[in-house]
Amino acid sequence: MHLVMRGEMAGRAVVLRVAVAATVLVVAACSSGGGDPATTNANGSGDRATGTTTAAAGADLASYRWQTVVDAAPWGPRAGLRVVDLSGSLFVMGGRTPRNSPIPGDSDMWGDVWRSADGGATWARVVETGQAWPARAYFQAVTLNGKMYVMGGQNFGIPSSTFFNDVWRSADGATWEQATASAPWQGRAGLMAAAFDGALYIFGGSRNDDSAVIGPTGPARVYFNDVWRSADGATWEQVTPSAPWSPRAGGAVVVKDGELYLLGGETGFVCSPQPGCDPPYYNDVWKTKDGATWEQVTPAAGWSKRPGHQCEVLAPDIVCFGGFGQPTNPMDMWASADGATWRKLDQSPWNATSSDQVRYDFDSVAVDQPSSGRPEILTVGGDRETFDFGDTQNYTRVDDDVWVFAPGG
Repeated sequence: MHLVMRGEMAGRAVVLRVAVAATVLVVAACSSGGGDPATTNANGSGDRATGTTTAAAGADLASYRWQTVVDAAPWGPRAGLRVVDLSGSLFVMGGRTPRNSPIPGDSDMWGDVWRSADGGATWARVVETGQAWPARAYFQAVTLNGKMYVMGGQNFGIPSSTFFNDVWRSADGATWEQATASAPWQGRAGLMAAAFDGALYIFGGSRNDDSAVIGPTGPARVYFNDVWRSADGATWEQVTPSAPWSPRAGGAVVVKDGELYLLGGETGFVCSPQPGCDPPYYNDVWKTKDGATWEQVTPAAGWSKRPGHQCEVLAPDIVCFGGFGQPTNPMDMWASADGATWRKLDQSPWNATSSDQVRYDFDSVAVDQPSSGRPEILTVGGDRETFDFGDTQNYTRVDDDVWVFAPGG
């Protein structure tokens, strides 16, 4: 979930460039990837031979540990960013970086693209902001048939954010073409997306500012539960105008065993009075084989309700971690082979020893270790800001590191 002040909170970062009263939060969802639909993760690692995981891999999660790849990547602190794995390289793009400003959420917005050919240790910028698609955060990026796609998201503008419904694609991260300037789905942030069954799918998300941040005078925040499909990002068809799950933003997505899963999300950013109130978050799990017919796997997973988290497939399990919580961010990690029965892992994400070390509105991708071929989860960036806008150090709580959750170490 991201705090997008003055815009919307698509994942849960803060993008505000206006007065406190005009701040907005938007919860962003995790994206979903291509390749073998039975095994690939949401961020599209399937376009790489080593980017898919198989049941035969049999990840022994008890042996997994969190390890830092790089403490400070050159793309700098940012939230609401995206990472994909394409043809053996990692690409980080977009997002927002908060400024040291008296205006809550005042942020630089990014439309750049960075590439790493060594598992996230070193990075080179291949596109600068302004050279390709318009700067944005809380969008989605997935890969399909050898190309990466950027879809939706929001920027920051006065008096309100722009919510995008354009689609861009690239085979190398450097040269981009606009697949469509205006898809038939409404512009939105915090949308969910996946490459599934040979096509791009987008669903859910939200637009407009949240009243918890800007007060009751602005246009009401709108949440979606429609599902759309495209083979190329240019021509879209509506799979269903209203899925059976509650409209939401900021959910996590994985593809496993030929089915598309939706996990958690939000319909608002805060609750009151604290502590003890029930925040407008979800921990239900749904799955579908076609995007039209959905089955509720469980109304309440073992993990607490949350947005801004990520889930990845380390076969045979779905692994979920991170996210925004109230009054504190969740320090747990959970795994499930079927999405219905969950077990808590011994590890804490990013080796966190306190909840303020847990992030939301980061991104992740499942890849295979080059040396062993064993699957691992790589994470980039993320947000640890709070709603305490009187805290002069709040803007510093956005990350620029790269981690892996991998065997051994």
